[in-house]
Amino acid sequence: MRTNRAAALAALLSMLCLDAGAAGGSIERGRYLAKIGGCNDCHTPGYGLSGGQVPEAQWLVGDQIGWNGPWGTTYPSNLRLYFQKVSESEWLKAAREKQLRPPMPWFALRDMSDEDLVSLHRFIRTLGPAGEPAPAYLPPGVEPQGPAIRFPQPPS
Repeated sequence: MRTNRAAALAALLSMLCLDAGAAGGSIERGRYLAKIGGCNDCHTPGYGLSGGQVPEAQWLVGDQIGWNGPWGTTYPSNLRLYFQKVSESEWLKAAREKQLRPPMPWFALRDMSDEDLVSLHRFIRTLGPAGEPAPAYLPPGVEPQGPAIRFPQPPS
């Protein structure tokens, strides 16, 4: 009888694992995508200047450095706070439909597979909440008070 129970339990566990894999998305894949996808370049203070040598515990907390151009001034959002508030399905919808202001490459998110987007979501959620919200967007003509990277006006 115990053998049958053990076999049934093993079969059930294997089905659950297969179902979890079918849903796609892994934390390790999300970590990899955050590294190679450039997420840290803007959303992790000091990442680029340190050659990527920022401890993972400090990743993706947003930044106070603004990106200023014809669109106004945007700030890299705190992804760790954002992802604590959105479900996987809400994230997939946002990644597919939202058109964000420069320099965020929203079109790269739109073109990612569902599995990769879910992986990013799962990885960033495992980091837990940290940091403060980024400064609010400033419309064109409003000067940023802190540091900002300025983009030139496009040629006419």
